[in-house]
Amino acid sequence: MTQDIDNRKKRLIELTDAFCDELLDEEYKSLAKKLIEKMARKKHVPFESGKIEIWAAATIYCLGQINFLDDKLSEPYLEKRAICEAFGTSLSTTSQKAKVIRDMFKLNYFDPNFSIAAILEKSPMNDVVFVNGLFIPKSMLR
Repeated sequence: MTQDIDNRKKRLIELTDAFCDELLDEEYKSLAKKLIEKMARKKHVPFESGKIEIWAAATIYCLGQINFLDDKLSEPYLEKRAICEAFGTSLSTTSQKAKVIRDMFKLNYFDPNFSIAAILEKSPMNDVVFVNGLFIPKSMLR
């Protein structure tokens, strides 16, 4: 990893840590750091260029999307617009960069590596098993 990428990674983590300390929680803070570390290991590091604030917002935005952060019933709850306002970024640019991150790692709802515990507990996949290419409810196996 080049010194420039390492410096950008550290700055990105500082920004997301501060955001999570102020508006989210330790779980999101940990997931953001984990996602940034994973991005930094890619051959083509996405945050190598562009405004670091956009990548910070996109990291939180991406995690928020797959964890239903903007659902009023979720805890914590935060609107996507508030993420962008906090980082001084536009909603369209932030959502585009978040899509780059989601696509890069094939992130989706109930992702086992980047979902908060409350979401993983509610996963519909908890009650099924995959047998010979079919999803079978666990209750049918008893």
